[in-house]
Amino acid sequence: AASHDVADGIDVPLRAVVMTLQSAPDEKPLILVTLDLGWWKSADDEWRIRGAVIEELKLTPERVIVNLTHTHSGPGITSDDKDKLGGEFISPYLDQVRDAVLRACKRALVSKVLSTLTWDYGRCSLARNRDLPDPDKDRVVCGFNPDAAADDTLLVGRVCDGAGKVLLTIANYACHPTSLAWQNHLISPDWVGAFYQTVEDATDGAAMFLQGASGELQPARTYTDDLEFIRAQGRQLGYATLSVLEGMLPPGQQMEYDGVVESGAPLACWKTVSVSSNKKLDTKIIDLELPLREDLPTLQELEQQFADCDDRVIAERLTRKMHIRRKVGNGSTTKAPLWIWQIGDCTIFAAPNESYSLLQTSLRAHFANRAIAVINLANGSASGYLPPADLYEKDIYQVWQTPFAKGGLEKLIEVAKASVE
Repeated sequence: AASHDVADGIDVPLRAVVMTLQSAPDEKPLILVTLDLGWWKSADDEWRIRGAVIEELKLTPERVIVNLTHTHSGPGITSDDKDKLGGEFISPYLDQVRDAVLRACKRALVSKVLSTLTWDYGRCSLARNRDLPDPDKDRVVCGFNPDAAADDTLLVGRVCDGAGKVLLTIANYACHPTSLAWQNHLISPDWVGAFYQTVEDATDGAAMFLQGASGELQPARTYTDDLEFIRAQGRQLGYATLSVLEGMLPPGQQMEYDGVVESGAPLACWKTVSVSSNKKLDTKIIDLELPLREDLPTLQELEQQFADCDDRVIAERLTRKMHIRRKVGNGSTTKAPLWIWQIGDCTIFAAPNESYSLLQTSLRAHFANRAIAVINLANGSASGYLPPADLYEKDIYQVWQTPFAKGGLEKLIEVAKASVE
């Protein structure tokens, strides 16, 4: 909806954040990367970054996850756009991102220290449901729905060295960074930038944001160019994260029941005891095959529609559909890979598409005794949304955007459960 195509400047710098994990010094690492970028339209552009990490560090693909924080105010990252205004900068920029990620990975491996990663859940009310029934038409529009529930779960990871110093704080939270919109003229990580600043000022360590299953989630107040307001949103998530940190026990400790003391009431007493860390690291990739919708236009049909189109908004929608059709091919199914990592008592599920929050709520309910991290927009170019089956009868963006047939999200959930079990 913007009337301009080129940014006027930078809000705050975009980040690449890297964590490497090893359970023994000579073990091949797991590498988790987050980038303050929007979404990949091209598999080749995505592989330029992730493939470089795999090849340069001589790793196998299951050991690397590259997640986008999903800012909608980032730079263009599609090298096919080279003929558009400013497009000549995209390919050199992707090379710059690649080199920065490789430098960060190598620095992390060189500076590794014996550390403990601890997880705990909290809540943050920043994310709200964004599927609003249009009061004037029989459709659902993309914006705050005050009558619908939203998953507000926040998973926080804390990395401490042997002296208890916080080296890194991880927030896995599901919420679209769409607060800056068509009025904005600046490249920005959106509210994610103020989240980093809030956590790092308080902990004197680094911060990492992992975008969760946010298909239907975004802040209540969005579509603005008010930088102070988006800073407040980032601080809201930052303060919620710090609240979880304050409630955590020291590294390597847990609560243990210690009997009853009789007083005005019989008082159940607990004490903290030392506990050995679970050092297990395990990885796998599931090559899930998802059915495609039968009504998907062919690439030739989309190209003809684009050639006949002179409407800016419709042309953008058609461009996105052409990218998707090229990615999924002309068959009846397409691959939708799922990365699963076990990190001690935590399991991470990472996939390239935009799942609704039903993915994370289902997995967390099923694996209630584990910390469960769910990451959208990880590894690969996203083909589309994975909405719940009951939404496929509605006129709603996430349904008419997606190439996936009804039931894809539910299949992903069942495969994820079975793979971990």
